[in-house]
Amino acid sequence: MSDETITLGSIAGAFGVKGEVRLKSFCAEPEAIIDYTPLTRSDGKVVQTIVLTGRAKGALVVRMDGITTKEEADALRGVELHALRSQLPALPDDEFYHADLVGLAAVDTGGESLGRVKSVQSNGADDLLEVQAAGLRDTVLVPFTRSIVPTVDLAAGRLVIDPPGGLFED
Repeated sequence: MSDETITLGSIAGAFGVKGEVRLKSFCAEPEAIIDYTPLTRSDGKVVQTIVLTGRAKGALVVRMDGITTKEEADALRGVELHALRSQLPALPDDEFYHADLVGLAAVDTGGESLGRVKSVQSNGADDLLEVQAAGLRDTVLVPFTRSIVPTVDLAAGRLVIDPPGGLFED
């Protein structure tokens, strides 16, 4: 593993008036984000401690180092929390960190280019790969399932997509 950073969550704003924040965790188990401290905020400050105090609409409610007022918490809206890759556990062969998928070349089963992975969207069920398709104005959302994406080859920097008919047509 290298020491590049992986985004584990983002602050969605204040919760209440005592400095608690709503934290959107990108971990498979949302509470696991607490286990990876210290984390580095996207503004460069280090967060040594995160304490879970509750839950609110798709987010954790937490207390973080140095945040004691609603105004301080609101000012952090949109700030991301990052961990060094070396802090994270190794994954099984069929699991991937979203950061590893972004930027991969997408090819069809015949090896023809479909584009590049722009982002990974989590919708609660299966993840979706947002692919910036070659020759198309809009991006294409591809279900990230084994049947549609049978091969992910990180070493080669590509993944194979077996798209349902019409998915990559304008």
